[in-house]
Amino acid sequence: MRTDILVIGAGAAGLACARRLHDEGLAVVVHEARPRLGGRIHSHHPADGGPPLELGAQVVHGDRNPAHALVGAARMRALPRDVTARIVQDGVEQGMSALARGRRAPWLVEAQLHAAPGPSGLSVAGWLGGRGLSGAESGAAAEWFRQNWAVDPDLLSAPGVAAAQRGDLAGSGEFTIDGGLGTLPALLAEGLDVRLGSPVRRLDHGPGRVTAHTDEGRVTAVAAVVTVPPPVVVSGALSLTDLPAAKRAAAAGLPLGDACCAVVTLDRPAPASAVTLDLDGRTGFLRATEGRPEVLVVAKAGAAASVRAALRDPEELSGLLRVAVPWTAGARIVEVTAADWGADPLSGGGFTAPLVGAEGAARTWAEPVADTLFFAGEATWCGSGLPWMQSALASGVTAAEQALKAVRR
Repeated sequence: MRTDILVIGAGAAGLACARRLHDEGLAVVVHEARPRLGGRIHSHHPADGGPPLELGAQVVHGDRNPAHALVGAARMRALPRDVTARIVQDGVEQGMSALARGRRAPWLVEAQLHAAPGPSGLSVAGWLGGRGLSGAESGAAAEWFRQNWAVDPDLLSAPGVAAAQRGDLAGSGEFTIDGGLGTLPALLAEGLDVRLGSPVRRLDHGPGRVTAHTDEGRVTAVAAVVTVPPPVVVSGALSLTDLPAAKRAAAAGLPLGDACCAVVTLDRPAPASAVTLDLDGRTGFLRATEGRPEVLVVAKAGAAASVRAALRDPEELSGLLRVAVPWTAGARIVEVTAADWGADPLSGGGFTAPLVGAEGAARTWAEPVADTLFFAGEATWCGSGLPWMQSALASGVTAAEQALKAVRR
């Protein structure tokens, strides 16, 4: 089979790229290894028709996020700001206000980092060590960074975090989409030639030509856009032949932080809506909605490993929930639906964070090869923008513009 441009990956970046190329009149084929659209956007729809819950990307960040224009204002909903916020610390569930009693709340500590991150090469852990935080303050701040950046503060670059925040142009507020965030990739894919469950195993390339080897046969094109996360290339799940050594080194410097999400359905409804942050590092963020029987668990970094282990043992899972969400005590687990991103060979983790010692890796990974191979995905914006949906969408459009310029010379 022959096409103008091949796009590898049907996540937000790949579909945004393919949409732009298609709208410019080019023939585009998208190959996706998963049997579904969306990549790390993954909406779970309860069997009883209840509101969808997000097992991947959680929200649309910002009122200037490009998702607004893609989906349309009628489908966007601002998240309520009055949801009760709780924490778990030292095994005790309590109000979020406890973080402000006699100490600095972790979000205020992070704001200080954004303003004065320190020199290149400084880790967030090193930065925190110079702030004079108490034991409780320090522990809360460290777990805050783990759950927001998916890696340990020892590995996380303080200047990289600040630069990503400064580079983000999505605006303020948090939003969801009617029908779930999965609505976005479905809309982007309308009218596109998307081959689901059809991974590209190997991609050969030379100037002005690519050949993709799939289980169904070969696809040839004048250019390809690679949108899979760098760990997929590092592992060899997608083999890019004759890839420059600098590109391989860049991919190795862009691992994704660990993440594991689950929807735990119980035999009783939540008595109130609340979001809980487990500062003990065992369950990450948890969310429950009044009148609904589900608890959404979104765990990153060390908490992802804790939740992953608990998913194999219902009693252990019940114990974790009982501490973080006390109303679940005595409830029976009816069903568990999980998305273990850290164990998923098609993602290798949740998202990419700027790491100490990997400065410049994202720029190198984003560079085209011989005006033939182009790269997109939130990893290409690591350290230049926040590693969420807006960066993935923008990276896809950027790669499309690069490919258009190359093929029309």
